[in-house]
Amino acid sequence: MVLEFRPQGIYCPAGDFFIDPWRPVDRALITHGHADHARWGHGAYLATHAAGPVMRHRLGDITLDGIGYGETRRIGGADVSFHPAGHVPGSAQIRVEVGGEVWVVSGDYKTAPDRLSEPFEPVACHSFITECTFGLPVFTWTPEADAAQQINTWWAENAAQGKFSLLGAYSLGKAQRVLSLLDPSIGPILTHGAVENTNAVLRAQGLVLPDTIHVTPDLAAKDHPGALVLAPPSALGSTWARRFRPASTGFASGWMRLRGVRRRRAVDRGFVISDHADWPGLLEAIKSTGAENVYATHGYTDIFARYLNEKGYHAQVVPTEFTGESLDATDEDDAA
Repeated sequence: MVLEFRPQGIYCPAGDFFIDPWRPVDRALITHGHADHARWGHGAYLATHAAGPVMRHRLGDITLDGIGYGETRRIGGADVSFHPAGHVPGSAQIRVEVGGEVWVVSGDYKTAPDRLSEPFEPVACHSFITECTFGLPVFTWTPEADAAQQINTWWAENAAQGKFSLLGAYSLGKAQRVLSLLDPSIGPILTHGAVENTNAVLRAQGLVLPDTIHVTPDLAAKDHPGALVLAPPSALGSTWARRFRPASTGFASGWMRLRGVRRRRAVDRGFVISDHADWPGLLEAIKSTGAENVYATHGYTDIFARYLNEKGYHAQVVPTEFTGESLDATDEDDAA
């Protein structure tokens, strides 16, 4: 096998490296900067040039090498290349070829284009390791233009009523995606420190985002009437958020597609926005690879693998410590 599943993570014997390992290893190839894929403690890291700054921001002083999309690098007896995954800026699928056999590790991915991430690129392979965070037919995403209209209408109505709009979005990927959809003419945009710090890293790389105001301890909410306040979901019910009253609360997530989840999150509005592939996107991506063997990780793995087997693939479930867009994820988890 080109890749093996070991206790530390996904391993390539020919190159003696791991991909997105969850235990400390000597050499780690990283698909993107979310904390369930890019973990601290490895001896050396390899990631795309675009993913590197966020990884340094989150992990600190690490030994990190960069690689361009489509660039082939020989590591031991393996040829490795990184290809756009469409998940968050800098995210990649990792292609590994050994002796003419090709495997692709998708990391997390999204096939629908957005305004920020490098568009998903299908990569032909014999075996494909796929996420299936939203691997049920019920999960289909709202077109981005419709999601933008929904958020901006909610914000404008709140502002007209003298309310703040408190919107929960994870600090890497989702928050910037939401920012790209906002109409700044409605009012000021305030950001939690976790969001603003990530914004600064991505802006330094050339990402264009609307102007935002960092919520510091001395910021007076009354000076920013009708503002939209963008924060990690865990901050919505915290002391930090209480200065913004009266307020309507919202949450941007693929999980908003399910009835009852908005109630569980105790928010007024849910917006169906995800940086993961929906059901049609997963099937489209797998078909486009031409892979015969599919390994399903994190999500509705059993159901998804069963469906693929019924469609003629050789599919199986591979347990990993990736979390995908978890309902209970912390702000450092991948919940984009």
